[in-house]
Amino acid sequence: MGYIGAHGVAALHRYKYSGVDHSYLAKYVLQPFWTRFVKIFPLWMPPNMITLMGFMFLVTSALLGYVYSPQLDSPPPRWVHFAHGLLLFLYQTFDAVDGKQARRTNSGSPLGELFDHGCDALACAFETMAYGSTAMCGRDTFFFWIISAIPFLGATWETYFTNTLTLPVVNGPTEGLALIYCGHFFTAIVGAEWWALQLGESIPLLSWVPFLSEIPTSRVVLLTMITFAVIPTLALNMSSVYKVVQSRKGSMFQALAMLFPFVVLLAGVLIWDYLSPIDLIRNYPHLVVLGTGLAFGFIVGRMILAHLCDEPKGLKTNMCMSLLYLPFALANALTARLNDGYVYFSHSCFGFTLSFSPDF
Repeated sequence: MGYIGAHGVAALHRYKYSGVDHSYLAKYVLQPFWTRFVKIFPLWMPPNMITLMGFMFLVTSALLGYVYSPQLDSPPPRWVHFAHGLLLFLYQTFDAVDGKQARRTNSGSPLGELFDHGCDALACAFETMAYGSTAMCGRDTFFFWIISAIPFLGATWETYFTNTLTLPVVNGPTEGLALIYCGHFFTAIVGAEWWALQLGESIPLLSWVPFLSEIPTSRVVLLTMITFAVIPTLALNMSSVYKVVQSRKGSMFQALAMLFPFVVLLAGVLIWDYLSPIDLIRNYPHLVVLGTGLAFGFIVGRMILAHLCDEPKGLKTNMCMSLLYLPFALANALTARLNDGYVYFSHSCFGFTLSFSPDF
């Protein structure tokens, strides 16, 4: 189909997955559980089927969020929060055991890695929508998607240069997901309204803290994650890539250029929201998060494919294909005050990015 040439096909035959997880939670708690859990699957079941089953748990969770909190700013029934937590735990479990099933049946392949990480890229959007309904994040839901997408893209980008997926002692796929599904379970007890309270009201012990005590609890979580998770993780990614580029006497500019499509995607959506007279992200949070998440999945998928096929370092033109709608979206927003085109276009952009998502 023109995606890979002879060099890429040869690279696929040579490719071997390499990954290291330094998490103590994974090593001493989750890995023993996953080793036992994988045995419930028959040997004939393909690992990709397990990956797909896990991914569908998050799709179900996002749908529950849409049904019971259409704008992600109203409290769903408490059983929905419990369902969110259980479905996320099952996703994490299935996402971990698909690799064990591949080794167990000697059926691992580059396609399996592409499918696995491609689903994980889309999972950022689906779980963000579920979390948005739990914490009543409203328009902040989109920014929670950003802070989940940046570390994922950073890890993929780093792996492209180092050829090894390295997860630190505290990482998103392990401790991060564990904190989130514990948050879902906690919300099932206290109710979603707890997250909308100012921090000083939700946690009276912190009422003395200036500035933070007057911010909604969900927004404090957002700021905390940016400060203690996203920024340090991105710094580690940058440092690792810089060392590899320097050792190979390569160009850091070319390495950074690979992040350009994501920067354009993010900037374009935020400008679109700013120009729109209807507060696009607040009124259509599911469409914005999912449409942007699908475009992100395409970008990440093409980066993974380039890694598997050992393509030269630098910007990949085809990574920009899912951004073609942005100029039209911006033009649409500028003329939206004259008609209702912006409502139609928010749906059409979702459809456009959906049409690209299977291609990664």
